[in-house]
Amino acid sequence: MSDMIKGTMISYRPDIKVLDATIRDGGLVNNFEFTDDFVRKLYLTNVRAGVDVMEIGYLADPELFEESKFGKWKFCHEDAIQKVLIDILDPKMQLAVMADVGRANVARDLPDKKDSILDMVRIATYINTIPAAIDMIETCTKKGYHTTVNIMAVSKAQESELEEALEMLGKSSVEVIYLVDSYGSLYPLQMRQLAQRYLEAGEKYGKKIGIHAHNNQQLAFANTTECAMMGVSYLDATMAAMGRGAGNCAMELLMGFLKNPKYDIKPVLRFLQDEMQKLKNDGVVWGYDIQYLLTGYLNQHPRTAIAFTNEKRQDYFTFFQELQENEV
Repeated sequence: MSDMIKGTMISYRPDIKVLDATIRDGGLVNNFEFTDDFVRKLYLTNVRAGVDVMEIGYLADPELFEESKFGKWKFCHEDAIQKVLIDILDPKMQLAVMADVGRANVARDLPDKKDSILDMVRIATYINTIPAAIDMIETCTKKGYHTTVNIMAVSKAQESELEEALEMLGKSSVEVIYLVDSYGSLYPLQMRQLAQRYLEAGEKYGKKIGIHAHNNQQLAFANTTECAMMGVSYLDATMAAMGRGAGNCAMELLMGFLKNPKYDIKPVLRFLQDEMQKLKNDGVVWGYDIQYLLTGYLNQHPRTAIAFTNEKRQDYFTFFQELQENEV
């Protein structure tokens, strides 16, 4: 497959875009209760580091989720975002929000682009809800936003289903189709094969391809760089790998890998030192651990591993047996 590699270890591709998902994916760890000061500092850090897109949170439906039980970044109301960021907005970086199929009402809750400081809406969908995802994509496009789509849990998808999904999304107005390793179960060779399929669909329909990896088997960074070398251009990462369960590809690792001089690891290191360490000291828990390895290894949703973590269990052998029983 060496003939498929795009670029070398010392070259760079100008089409690469780095997206910071710390507030959105990391919000799943601390209930989206980031302070305004933290979000402002992260925004400025991303601008200085050359990050192309910052995902600010979810556009969750307030009719489905009780707002008092979550931080504001679960809902991303326009006035709340503007209050925190309006005076430091930088045109060099786009602002994104994620909307889950079935958990967001973009027609009602998303203002037209002309009335918003958001630039991009990322639609998250499973294979079986692709038609609803396309409906949301078209709504966001008509409102004036850039759009991406994250096909979640692709490691569970049937080959024929994935092929059909890529065809349907290819014919939609979406700009970027994301390969997502939701369970952190995929190995670099599998990611390479999947990336090739996504890239072929992208070439056919004029779409960019993205990668969003989880770190259950400590492969998020490896899988992200593997996809980047294949030609995938949108790369998701989070500060100190903060994200649901085992977390994501670490921004500091990605900044060290990318050779484009526009990307700078130094502001990231300062943010890790000044802000991310505080979160850890305050008891916020995320990152690789044995329980996440086991759900990744068995290609299962990490919810059981998250519960294991919250219960402060350490009986890994018993937990593994429980997971195996769930397989039956």
